Amino acid sequence: MPGERSGGDRPDRRALILVENLSVPFDRRVWQECTTLRDAGWEVHVICPRGNKRDTEPEAEIDGVRIHRYPLRAATGGPAGYLREYGSALWHTARLARKVGPVDVVHACNPPDLLFLPALWLKRRGARFVFDQHDLVPELYLSRFGRGEDLLYRGVRALERLTYRAADVVLATNESYRDVAVRRGGRRPEDVFVVRSAPDIDRFRPVPPEPELKRGKPHLLCYLGVMGPQDGVDYALRALARLRDEFGRTDWHAVFVGAGDTFDAMVELARRLGLSEQVQFTGRIPDADLVRYLSTADVCLSPDPHNPLNDVSTMNKVLEYMVMGRPIVSFDLREARVSAGDAAVYAPANDETEFAGLIALLLDDPEQRARMGKIGQERIGGPLSWRNSQASLLAAYAAACRDHAPVSTGAGTRQQGGRAVER
Repeated sequence: MPGERSGGDRPDRRALILVENLSVPFDRRVWQECTTLRDAGWEVHVICPRGNKRDTEPEAEIDGVRIHRYPLRAATGGPAGYLREYGSALWHTARLARKVGPVDVVHACNPPDLLFLPALWLKRRGARFVFDQHDLVPELYLSRFGRGEDLLYRGVRALERLTYRAADVVLATNESYRDVAVRRGGRRPEDVFVVRSAPDIDRFRPVPPEPELKRGKPHLLCYLGVMGPQDGVDYALRALARLRDEFGRTDWHAVFVGAGDTFDAMVELARRLGLSEQVQFTGRIPDADLVRYLSTADVCLSPDPHNPLNDVSTMNKVLEYMVMGRPIVSFDLREARVSAGDAAVYAPANDETEFAGLIALLLDDPEQRARMGKIGQERIGGPLSWRNSQASLLAAYAAACRDHAPVSTGAGTRQQGGRAVER
């Protein structure tokens, strides 16, 4: 069973986690999974790309987790660019997996739905395969390109089916994803485990607000997250222009924290809308600075538009706003309501004027903002706590390894300081 030790402090099981779209430990969900498994007695290895400004070393051991990184150039130029990116990632992943050696569990995190290929190679050598479905790639394709009948869409559907079929167990980020794994993926309900993403409350804690971050305005609005085509930063900017033009509100400064494919386009959109003086783009910033902005924010923005992916996805930024006790304005999405509940107010899907109106409403009601912030913190400390996800993750590993003798020797030396997770 995971968490049981043999031979003193030496781990008796070895897990290899595969990631393609983010470096580790920058990928917070993956890092929390790594440390949960480490604390339960597993020797944990990760194969992932190198970051641009952080996580740049090819090899690292951080808090007892061994990380093997490879160089990767993000896709540009359409489908051919993605083929180059994914081909390079698969080659490096296979190369580094051979270096790691035998493992008991190979844990592949999508996107893309291609990591089942190295996982199958490891399965033939005795590993069990845990598929950690971070995104519904067919819905991601539809949301970005809007083409449901072309060859590429049929291809991503086929790759998803192959991944489901190869996996021994599936980790879903919420009940909507679990339903897809059962209904579309043909998985038995008992083989699909919901492991929700949740902020690290030891790392994310409010600090005293800093009024100077408001740039002389009474209120600060904050967006945190990736800036890609489906993330709705353009909706947020147009809503802020409506807040100024239709509601007559200029008593705010807004900060947009994060980066992504559309970062430069969003800076240009803000300029065209006449928002450059009131909207600040920081790019990616250290966690300490992010906490300062969130602790000072009066209202946080979750402008993800309604589309096939966003409606059923859990947004990490919503959870991070909640742990910091910030009220949220969101579009009305199914999983946004599951996560935030009454910690958010909801505009009709993709209605930028209503979104702007709800921002104005909250700016005028500090008592409601305080109530919503408290609700969010209580939800993060209760039903959405990472403690619940830890238990589900370990249950998934136990199910994957049931009646399965260890393949690896567990011969690596782990740093001291981890403790067994209570289950």
